Amino acid sequence: MSKEQKIWLDGELVNQADAKISVFDHGLLYGDGVFEGIRFYNGRVFKLIEHVERLFNSAKAIMLKMPWTLEEVCDIVCETIRANELRDGYVRLVVTRGAGGLGMNPYLCETPSMFCIAASIQLYPEEYYTKGLEIVTCSTRRPSHATLSPQVKSLNYLNNVMAKIECVKAGVMEGIMLNENGTVAECTGDNLFIIKKGVIATPKISDGALDGITRETIFELCDELGVGIFEETLTRYDVYTADEVFLTGTAAEVIPVVKYDDREIGDGNVGEITKHLINAYTECVNSDVSSTEIYEQDAE
Repeated sequence: MSKEQKIWLDGELVNQADAKISVFDHGLLYGDGVFEGIRFYNGRVFKLIEHVERLFNSAKAIMLKMPWTLEEVCDIVCETIRANELRDGYVRLVVTRGAGGLGMNPYLCETPSMFCIAASIQLYPEEYYTKGLEIVTCSTRRPSHATLSPQVKSLNYLNNVMAKIECVKAGVMEGIMLNENGTVAECTGDNLFIIKKGVIATPKISDGALDGITRETIFELCDELGVGIFEETLTRYDVYTADEVFLTGTAAEVIPVVKYDDREIGDGNVGEITKHLINAYTECVNSDVSSTEIYEQDAE
């Protein structure tokens, strides 16, 4: 019989079956909370501090005061992974406003609630990393800065869920979400990059793209490799006519796209620059640079 998964919930590790929150929790009632997805490889958490800093920034943006320090949250992530005896996998870290009344008043929530899940993950089948994805344009738009900043990783992901439904109905696994101006923002759960004549471009943050940590890592890798990369407002035409396209995300890592809206990208095969970046990213996440040790013996 397999070992029951342990969840860190409000100060203690509990069995998955006992990891419960109140039906009055504002995260459940109103999507009032924030989250982070974090990857760990070979006993090390990749860019843990950067992820937790972004969690705190998201909380600050929605005026949710964190009762934990950044260092405490980092320790909680590592503690949860150790409790599940994992060396490779994915962490979902969630903070809600906590239990309150049935009204929306957030000040009736006395204490924020946090839980941490550590598990294995395979977002896309392995074959798509070598053969590439097919994606479509979603009619559901990315929320604008005039509503809630796209930089806030809030628990209200209904726009993304509705866009994902469109993808499933279209028989694909991912799709591009446009902003209110009709230009490319990002995919339902990933950032998007195009390559044209050896130069890489990705949508601007101001166009609705999340300032993803994997996205940031691609910029760092391109700088090291001497590959040109910049932010630019992109249209569907730019994606249609790109030589190569790839997506990035914490769970997705780096995955190629070979068809968009039934149009082949380039020659319909995974491009050489994309392959090179996939390999460089794999090397990066498996190194000890920008990673936090989970198990003490690994640091000896």
